[in-house]
Amino acid sequence: MSLNPQAPNPQAPNLKAFDRRAFVAAAAASPILLGATRAFAHLGREPVLKIAVIGCGGRGTGAMLNAINAGKTSGAKIEVVALGDLFPERVANANNALTENGMPAVSSDKLFSGFDAYKKVCATDADIVILATPPGFRPIHFKEATKAGKHVFAEKPVAVDGPGVRSFIESAAESRSKKLKMVAGTQRRHEGCYIEAIDRIQKGDIGRVMAGRVYWNMGSLWHVDAQADRSEVENQVRNWLYHAWLSGDHIVEQHVHQLDVMQWVMGADPLLVRGVGGRQVRTDGRFGHIFDHFGLEFLYPGDRFVFSMCRQQDGTDGKVEEIFHGTEGTATLRSGFAELSGKNPWKFGGKQRDPYTQEHIDLQNAILKDQPLNEAEQVAKSTLCAIMGRMAAYTGKDVTWEQAMNSTELLMPESVEFGPREQAPVAIPGRTKLQ
Repeated sequence: MSLNPQAPNPQAPNLKAFDRRAFVAAAAASPILLGATRAFAHLGREPVLKIAVIGCGGRGTGAMLNAINAGKTSGAKIEVVALGDLFPERVANANNALTENGMPAVSSDKLFSGFDAYKKVCATDADIVILATPPGFRPIHFKEATKAGKHVFAEKPVAVDGPGVRSFIESAAESRSKKLKMVAGTQRRHEGCYIEAIDRIQKGDIGRVMAGRVYWNMGSLWHVDAQADRSEVENQVRNWLYHAWLSGDHIVEQHVHQLDVMQWVMGADPLLVRGVGGRQVRTDGRFGHIFDHFGLEFLYPGDRFVFSMCRQQDGTDGKVEEIFHGTEGTATLRSGFAELSGKNPWKFGGKQRDPYTQEHIDLQNAILKDQPLNEAEQVAKSTLCAIMGRMAAYTGKDVTWEQAMNSTELLMPESVEFGPREQAPVAIPGRTKLQ
């Protein structure tokens, strides 16, 4: 992936030089040109990009508004053409957010709810589909969007178990073969200070990176209490953060950001992870069965390692940061801040756009300029780092990359419907088995 997706691409088609009928005819016969054709299906004074959303909660609605705002920079006219969610009230709320922000509402025949809403959204004429449901559904939704030939913005993480990661990687290969663009919600990959700092690290400004420390330590997040008139599946989906089949546990759902930076800097996949974790503070049944803290050590080729810590415990000190130690210096990174010390000292002093908007600008520019940009396999591997960390902490066993990738543990069922579902037991290291 180019770190500067706005840079000119000498191989990108010059649409002004094409006869439009000839271009459309050629695209119909060529999957390589198909994505570019879709982006320019409404050629006029400005290109139009049609966007649809699967998962209309807070993050999905936020990503939708980020995409609309991104159009002011990419030069695309953004039209939201379809909304889908399991729950109809969330679809209505997202539609209201459009009108509140000066955008036309989506027509009622393009508002979908239920477990099959994602299929209906993908069947529309949207160019880009935003995937923002609970992460357990992500592999299924990405597969459908890719099959439908859609460009995708997918929130992180992109799976909750090994089978889900393998499915996502298979869809990633199909997405690339169709020349589709895909951006993940690991927004640090689109944040100016991170891009410049890691470029310097990769050029050797702190020498050879030997070790790292990555943290997401904070207090508790939201929860939704169960209601007696709802099925157990509905109660768990509405309280999805606290059920690993939906979220992967907070190490997967949240700490994946730091583990993605770890992968970016280390430039390889970890050989093995070992660690601890548990549930000390957040023990009430309202919080499902997930842990409230993890401490892990990822071992990398070349006798290198990264220490990882994450917790969600009220009253504790917060720390959201990545630190890497090289043979000639140290790099410290966090949102809006990057600094290198040692032989080649440097501190980021430039201007940067909100990365939540920048990631959509980069996606839209890649589509409009037909530049390569597909982060699907990249984010799948970062997700697997988080999954293997959870596996190690839950079982108390060392877990290799191959064990995690080939794991048969299936947390997310192939199909879901409202009804009964037993809550998973809290994992006990030494008793919970590695699968």
